[in-house]
Amino acid sequence: MFAHADRKASYKVPPTAVTDRLVSQEARRTKALEEQKRRRAQKFDNTRNLDAFADLNLGPSDDEGDEDFADAPVIIREGIAGYASLAKQPEDLRPPEGQEQQMEDITRPKKKRNKIKRKRTKAKPSKWADKCMYAELLEMKEEPSVWADGKSEPNDGLPSDMEQGWVAVAPVPVGKRCLAITHQSAAGVIGISPNTTLRSRLLGKMLLPRFPSSLPPLTILDCILDTNWRQNGIVHVLDVMKWKGQDVADCETPFRFWWRDTRLAELPRFSPPSSAFHFSLANDQTHAQATQQPDSYRFPYPTSFIPIPYHTDTTFGSLFSSIIPLARSTREISVEVPASAPFQPSSPTSMSIDTTCNPIELRSSKLVTNQIPSDGLLLYVAQASYEEGTSPLSCWVPIQPIAGSSSQEGVPTTSDSSPLDLFQR
Repeated sequence: MFAHADRKASYKVPPTAVTDRLVSQEARRTKALEEQKRRRAQKFDNTRNLDAFADLNLGPSDDEGDEDFADAPVIIREGIAGYASLAKQPEDLRPPEGQEQQMEDITRPKKKRNKIKRKRTKAKPSKWADKCMYAELLEMKEEPSVWADGKSEPNDGLPSDMEQGWVAVAPVPVGKRCLAITHQSAAGVIGISPNTTLRSRLLGKMLLPRFPSSLPPLTILDCILDTNWRQNGIVHVLDVMKWKGQDVADCETPFRFWWRDTRLAELPRFSPPSSAFHFSLANDQTHAQATQQPDSYRFPYPTSFIPIPYHTDTTFGSLFSSIIPLARSTREISVEVPASAPFQPSSPTSMSIDTTCNPIELRSSKLVTNQIPSDGLLLYVAQASYEEGTSPLSCWVPIQPIAGSSSQEGVPTTSDSSPLDLFQR
């Protein structure tokens, strides 16, 4: 009868699947947007220092008569900084030098010997943990109820301002959500010196050791590491939080996506790295597979930062004609890879050829087209800024149903039901 009657089925239900209208996704989205606007206005007011000018007094005006201010107290226009040198501490109030040393010895705690106990310190969580703006599953209803609120219009669970106040991102690739963080290096060349790290979304752990990239220093990007990054070297850029020290997270969604595409298009391109470069990872199985297949090239680290397409026109006509078909399709991305590996003698006693002097001239490259499968559709509120953690201001419509989730009220989760199909209906 009810969607959550079975306790076993609702045990792993995410907090986004709620049935109460007072705490529905639409209500929480409106509350979160108002809270963002309040914090933004408060931040601007603090920047202006309006409270510091609240009690200022300009004093009497010259146009007014002097008789009204004859008995007024005289305002001193000079400060008291000039009289600070005249104020000296009396000598009788100063303690003797010997007494000062005795007081320091008394107040100083004595060290206990032979009783050193090592306290167990817990590992501090990473400062990059849970910093991504993680989307909630979009709540939808298969059969909208006309009599639920006593209204004539059925409630299908979709946002009421879908055609005006949203930005769609599609196709979202399959991969691992992470943060791409660049560091300020004292001395180094962009694209050669290691300056970039990838941090996991939930715990903030390092996914790969620091590697070189063409990103500027002090940049933080919300990314998706491609599942086949060893074959294509691609990191899909979803959003931007900071670029070259400039905070962009407080800006609205269309501006952040425009800034992302514009800045990434200006980055210089470098030739693919040599396959001899390898990270010393403990659980690295891809390198063992690469050694078994010497003819196939494997990227030692990600080299291409590709933005995911976004769409500001979210009208129903645009959704049906272009956005939803793009969310179902496979994206093709061309990546530059070395055409052939540099020649090395097969005899172990012969002298090896040094090919590191000028790799651009010695190694030719070619373009290889990679098929990037889609994982679904992302929806962002246009007026919202970037928010850390799980937020209702971003909604997720996957292609495949997620096991253990029931974001669609009254719809049993089966292997045949697709949330994207329900969203299209």
